[in-house]
Amino acid sequence: MKRLIVASAICVLLSMLCAVGPAQAQEPILVGVPTSLTALEGRESLKTVQMAVDEINAKGGVKVGDSKRPIKLETIDLRDSSPGVPVQEALLGLEKIITEKKVKAILVGPFRSEALLAGMDIIAKYKVPMLGTIAMSPKSEEKVKEDPEKYKYCFRVCLNAKYLVGYLAQTLGFLNKEFGFDKLFVMHQDVLWARMTGEFTAKVASSKMGWESLGSEAYPTGASDFSAGLVKAKTKGAQVIMPVFDMPQSGILLKQWQSMKIPALMMGFISPMAGQGAWKTFDGKISGLMNACFEIGSAIPTEKYEPAKKFYDDYLKKYNTPLEAGHGPAPSYDAVYILAEAIERAGTLDPDKVVEEIKKTDRVGVIGRIKFDDGNQVIYGNDPAQTATGCVFQWKEDGKRVIVFPEAIAEGEIVLPDWVKAVK
Repeated sequence: MKRLIVASAICVLLSMLCAVGPAQAQEPILVGVPTSLTALEGRESLKTVQMAVDEINAKGGVKVGDSKRPIKLETIDLRDSSPGVPVQEALLGLEKIITEKKVKAILVGPFRSEALLAGMDIIAKYKVPMLGTIAMSPKSEEKVKEDPEKYKYCFRVCLNAKYLVGYLAQTLGFLNKEFGFDKLFVMHQDVLWARMTGEFTAKVASSKMGWESLGSEAYPTGASDFSAGLVKAKTKGAQVIMPVFDMPQSGILLKQWQSMKIPALMMGFISPMAGQGAWKTFDGKISGLMNACFEIGSAIPTEKYEPAKKFYDDYLKKYNTPLEAGHGPAPSYDAVYILAEAIERAGTLDPDKVVEEIKKTDRVGVIGRIKFDDGNQVIYGNDPAQTATGCVFQWKEDGKRVIVFPEAIAEGEIVLPDWVKAVK
């Protein structure tokens, strides 16, 4: 009799386990991260995506209808930041992760704007929501506005080149007011986003702010000697040199600027200069540089906006190393939550319903308040309480970075290097 009771109890228990098991082991939501994993921005963006995914999965995953499902990441290296890699190779990788891995959404996306613009047709073809966080050309928004139904799956969480121009132009205006500077020379990488940023900033400064544009010098990806451009800037009488680069070799520009004592303030964006590790990497030969950080939280914390500071500290705690990329990591982290919340509101993974909910996003994120415009671009401004926000900081002689713009999060004043003199 006892044996019969025990056997019956075991059968009941097994039937209960069989019934509960499937509910507890829901099929994961496959999310793709195709980007340039050889680039600093790509590597760190993937790590922040993983950080957000770990946080969400630790709480049970994403609620889809009546069940909670974990997120599982699939990755592929598009290599589109590397010199000589054709756009077509990146497109093959983008299509591969969709067709072979069957991902339901894409985060981060192509590194180069050239690859993003061509890849938008692939995204439209397969109807996969994409939240891009690195490629910056505003031309992608133009395509969304021209054909909103076809390209409605493409969103950008990071700032675009227009917003970067705005930050740089506003900083030029402050430099004019503070020091009397009004002569600009641009040095930029010969890629789409950098060309556009340099050209448009010079145009805005000369047409609307009274600056004299003294010309520009373009460098192919992989170049490592910038002395000719520096000499040209000095000869023309530049008071501000604006660099726009994301390649690793561009850090050499700062060392040459210092060693040659070019009498012009360096203010722009040099990717390897964004993180704290640059001070050691370049032997402290970078003080005086004013460098943009495209999104707060990426590369530099700010005490004046807690979500960005917490994100930066959490990354350090999780990976035991600070963030170094000034573009990509913070919006990539936010992109995971934007996607997860949109899926939960939609109650389904149907791409059309998910993108409808992404469009409605209004959340307090690491990069500030997150809302999309009619081109599916997150809106950026100067106050993280109102919009997503970038910043400009200056490297000081003690190796510290101090945010000097915008005013809402500024922590100190601009100090000119000894070899650069104010006009007034």
